[in-house]
Amino acid sequence: MKIKEYKPFLVHLVVWLIFLLISLVPIYSENDGTIDRHSIVRLCINFAVFYINYLYLVPYLLLKKKTYLYLFCAAAVVILPVILFDDPPPPPAEFPRPGEMRPPRRSFFLFIPVLSNLAFLVAGTSVRVYLEWNENEMKKKEIENQKSKAELYFLRNQLSPHFLFNSLNSIYSLSAKKSDYAPEAIITLSELMRYMLYQTDSELVLLKDELDYIQNYLKLQRLRIANNENVTFNIKGPVSNQKIRPLLLISLIENAFKYGTDFQGNTEVKIKIIVSPNDLKFICSNIIGHRKKDNENAGIGLKNTRSRLELLYPQKHEFIVEEKNNRFIVQLHLDLTL
Repeated sequence: MKIKEYKPFLVHLVVWLIFLLISLVPIYSENDGTIDRHSIVRLCINFAVFYINYLYLVPYLLLKKKTYLYLFCAAAVVILPVILFDDPPPPPAEFPRPGEMRPPRRSFFLFIPVLSNLAFLVAGTSVRVYLEWNENEMKKKEIENQKSKAELYFLRNQLSPHFLFNSLNSIYSLSAKKSDYAPEAIITLSELMRYMLYQTDSELVLLKDELDYIQNYLKLQRLRIANNENVTFNIKGPVSNQKIRPLLLISLIENAFKYGTDFQGNTEVKIKIIVSPNDLKFICSNIIGHRKKDNENAGIGLKNTRSRLELLYPQKHEFIVEEKNNRFIVQLHLDLTL
């Protein structure tokens, strides 16, 4: 933390030491091992111009949109030190001797330090404006990051009640039928809720754990459905240490069970997951059933998943939803290299 706090100071120190080395070594060599007072005064003026502009004029005038006042103060900072403190060579004789070249006038000697001060002023302005821009960009990214986290938190909270509502409906269906599977369904639901509450706080979870969670959910659904031979779940490929964002696929599977019952009461949901070391393909299809569409809540799983994918896997996913041959098909391709 201390190193981070002193970093700007160290950068300034190193840059100025390099500049002094480059500036004073030629003067030292040309003057037989000495540095004249005039050169030191000019360098001090240059430093003063840089830091007056860098620390005060740019942040308090230019960046506050006080452009005209900034230009006036900048001109004063560039010109006044030259008039007050610079000590140019004495003015040349009005009439040089025959054969001698006329030396430059005093105005020429004043022009050089003014130009030098202007260069330092521009450097100070450029550095400070860049630093302010960079800081603003970092703040924007932080705000976007916080916004994304808040949106993900909202989507997560939206998912849990929706999942619980559907699961309780399944258990209620078993209880209404006085099924012997009702206690087992309650235990399965408790395992699902335990995973959701205690194992999904991390940004990433093991793909193996997520697939176990899906299998427990399918177990709960099979207990509810009388004829469940058309509910299939196939995993192909090696599942080892791959990681995935938690609770990403369950919304799609819930949606399939919610709408995947036909007019005869038959449920058909087929899920296939193909895993490789760096990516995952998810295919879920269900028959288009007869359930009455709830316009208020319809498609909440798909909308939720699409929003989360945009936030969690930007430009690293392909999400396709289509209806074909009286079937609803969802395909998702994820790049797992985060």
